[in-house]
Amino acid sequence: MANKLWEKNFEVNAEIERFTVGRDREMDLYLAKYDVLGSMAHITMLESIGLLSSDELSQLLAELKRIYKTCEDGQFVIEDGVEDVHSQVEMMLTRKLGDMGKKIHSGRSRNDQVLVDLKLFTRHELMEIVEDVKVLFDELIAKSNQYKGVLMPGYTHLQIAMPSSFGLWFGAYAESLGDDMLFLQAAYRMTNRNPLGSAAGYGSSFPLNRTMTTRLLGFDSMDYNVVYAQMGRGKMERNVAFAMATVAGTLAKMAFDACMFNSQNFNFVKLPKECTTGSSIMPHKKNPDVFELIRAKSNKLQSLPQQVMLIMNNLPVGYFRDLQIIKEVFLPAFDELKDCLRMAAYIINKMEVNEHILDNAMYDPMFSVEEVNNLAAAGMPFRDAYKKVGLEIEAGTFKADRNIHHTHEGSIGNLCNDHIVALMDKTLAEFHFESVRQAEEKLLR
Repeated sequence: MANKLWEKNFEVNAEIERFTVGRDREMDLYLAKYDVLGSMAHITMLESIGLLSSDELSQLLAELKRIYKTCEDGQFVIEDGVEDVHSQVEMMLTRKLGDMGKKIHSGRSRNDQVLVDLKLFTRHELMEIVEDVKVLFDELIAKSNQYKGVLMPGYTHLQIAMPSSFGLWFGAYAESLGDDMLFLQAAYRMTNRNPLGSAAGYGSSFPLNRTMTTRLLGFDSMDYNVVYAQMGRGKMERNVAFAMATVAGTLAKMAFDACMFNSQNFNFVKLPKECTTGSSIMPHKKNPDVFELIRAKSNKLQSLPQQVMLIMNNLPVGYFRDLQIIKEVFLPAFDELKDCLRMAAYIINKMEVNEHILDNAMYDPMFSVEEVNNLAAAGMPFRDAYKKVGLEIEAGTFKADRNIHHTHEGSIGNLCNDHIVALMDKTLAEFHFESVRQAEEKLLR
C-alpha cells in the first residue's frame, strides 16, 4: 500500500515550499528596483538617527546603486533558495560588504518593505498608464477634428436612429478617457503615500524619521497611522484596479464598435491591414484581430478589482499570506493595459473612414427626426408632425433632407473638443509627476 503524501517528510517539505512560495520569486522581479530605492531612502534615514555611520552609508549606497543598475539592465535574479527580493538584495550587500549589509533591516519589517515596493512600482506604472491614455486621447481628438463633417448613422437598440458623425464618435471616446483620467488621478494620489516605517504594522522602538523617507522617495505624504499603513495592502491594489478597469471599459467598448464598423455589413471604417488577419480558407477575409484581442484583454482587466477584492475583503487587521496572491493578478496587469492602449492608439491613427456611408438610401429614415423638428419649428404641433412623418415613412414617400443644422454644445456642429482637451489638461496638471522624478533622480545621484 503506497504511503500517503504527508507520510514522506522530505517530499512534504518540498511540496509545502513549492505551495507557499508559489510565483512569489517571479512576481518579486517586478519590484526589484523599487526595493532598492526603498532601501536607499531607509538607510539614509538610519544614518541620520545614528544607526549607521556616514562611511557605512556611503558604501551601502554605492552598492545599492550598482544593484539598481542590474535591475535596470534586466540582469537581476533571485537565486535558488533565496526567499524573496528583500532577502536577495540583503544577501548581495552582505556578500559584498560583510556584516554591514545586515544592518539595512533595522527598523523595518518585510511587511512595510513590500508595501513601499508596491507603492513605488504602482506609482511608476500609473505614470506610464497616464502617458499612454493621453497618447490615445490625442489620436482620438485629432481624428474627431479631421472627420467632424463626415456623417454616420447613430443607433439605439442597434436600430438606425439619428444622424451622428465621426467627429462625435471619436470625440466621445476621447471624453470618456478624460473621465477615466480622474479615476487614475485618485488612484495615483492614494498610492503616492509612504508606508515605510510602519514595520510589521505596529511601528518601531527606533526613532525613525518617516518624514525624511517620505521626502526622499518623493511621496506626497505618509500613511500616518502605522496600522492603517499595513491595512493598505490590498486596498491600494483594489483602488488602482478600479481605475485601470474604467480605462479598460472605454477600450473594450471602442474595440467592439470598431470591429462592428469594420464588417462588410457596416463598412464604416477600414483598419490598417497589419492589424487584421486573413482566413485559412476564405481569401476575402480581413479579421480585426488586434481590436478583438484589445476587447478580450480589456474585459479581462475589468475583472481585476473583483479578483483583488475577493482575496483581501474578508481579512481582519494584520498581515496575512493571502495578500501574496494579489501580486499574481495585479503586477502583470499594467503591461497588459499599456499594450492595449498602445495598440489602440496605433490603429486609431491609421484608421480610414468611409466618407460616403449615407449615399445608401437605407439610411434616409434616420433624418426623420430632423423633418419632425422642422415641421414643429414651422408651427405644426409636435405630435402631428411626428404622425405625418411616420405615415410618409410607411408609405415610402419620405424624402430625407441631409442638410442638418445642430449648433448646441456637444452636438454635430459644435463638438466642444477644445473644452474636452482643456478638461484633460487640467487633470494632467494635477498629477505633479515632476516632483516624483526629481526625488528619485536625486536619490540615485
